[in-house]
Amino acid sequence: MQDHSGARKFSTFRPVAAASGLLIAVALSGCSLLEDRSERYVNEKPGEPLALPESADSSRISQAMPIRQINPADASKMYPSDIPRPPDMTSEILEENYVIEELDGRAWLLINDVPGRIWPGVTAYMNEQGLGVARDNPQLGLLQSELANFSMRARELLELPEQPASATAAEPKAIMQVRVAPGVRRKTTEIQVRKLTSAGESDDSTGWPGELVSWSSTGDPSAARLALQKRLLADIGEFLKAREESKSFSRAASGMETKPLVNLVSENDTAQSIRMDLDYGRAWAEVNRALTELDNPVLDLNRSEGWLFVDFRTADERDPGWFSWFSNKDKPRHTHTISLAERDGQVYVTAETTDDYNGDRKAEDALTQLFDYLY
Repeated sequence: MQDHSGARKFSTFRPVAAASGLLIAVALSGCSLLEDRSERYVNEKPGEPLALPESADSSRISQAMPIRQINPADASKMYPSDIPRPPDMTSEILEENYVIEELDGRAWLLINDVPGRIWPGVTAYMNEQGLGVARDNPQLGLLQSELANFSMRARELLELPEQPASATAAEPKAIMQVRVAPGVRRKTTEIQVRKLTSAGESDDSTGWPGELVSWSSTGDPSAARLALQKRLLADIGEFLKAREESKSFSRAASGMETKPLVNLVSENDTAQSIRMDLDYGRAWAEVNRALTELDNPVLDLNRSEGWLFVDFRTADERDPGWFSWFSNKDKPRHTHTISLAERDGQVYVTAETTDDYNGDRKAEDALTQLFDYLY
């Protein structure tokens, strides 16, 4: 706009300029108009510990995902980016719980819990089924029932023939034995069961039935006995699952042998082998299953000679990219050989790369990945 003197005037645009200046000021101030509560966590004073009645079980009220301890003296120096994250407890939880597994004529119930918390439940199961517990050894993880012949419920459970309430002296005597042991994977428990009789049908009659029968003397059961074992394991699993909210802990069973069954042997921080405190058949099955579930194709194997030809390439090495229509990179290829050898009652797993593989994954990388899954 011009006046009569020809001078330009901009008074018409002054409100717009003022509003623009206000917006710029607000933008520069950031979030200062809002309260910053990001550091309340680190500045908050610790609360008083929860007081429980003397009869309460503290293990049932403990935190499901505890946060690591923080020294209050150092808390003032921390910033939100330095606050420790809670540990990933879900990484140790099995995808399925109370799973019956079978290998070479043996069956067991796999449970995602420690033996000390499973032992009381198994004892309760035997008592409620009319079997009772005649002998036990928490250190060995063995429970042995009383004679099942004189309980109708126990007779039905162990599939004994129909018999009057008072069993005859000539009838073979039968008991049930349960073995509770730490699982191959950490913080798991494996339960095995078997029926023993005094008529030569049992796998071991030494000391029968006057003492606790050694579990190591067990032979491979028949198909009928294996089917009975799996049915009993399923029954135990349902019983334990139904009483999960009332779990207790056995101090006696807490002393059960809990050393890891799978160990990584390293030298100069480099993995050399995996040592498995298992029999050869079980070790072979665990390694084979681990390779399959880790999506590492097994191209060939020989159990008697103890080797598996595996494709241990990374995902990037298998990806053919844009040239997938004429590339065969995604096809399984023998890059590593996994070997198992039994020595001094233990099984050692080793790995080596093939001569024509020049990728990123070394033999020790394959062992580390395999160990992380097994343990």
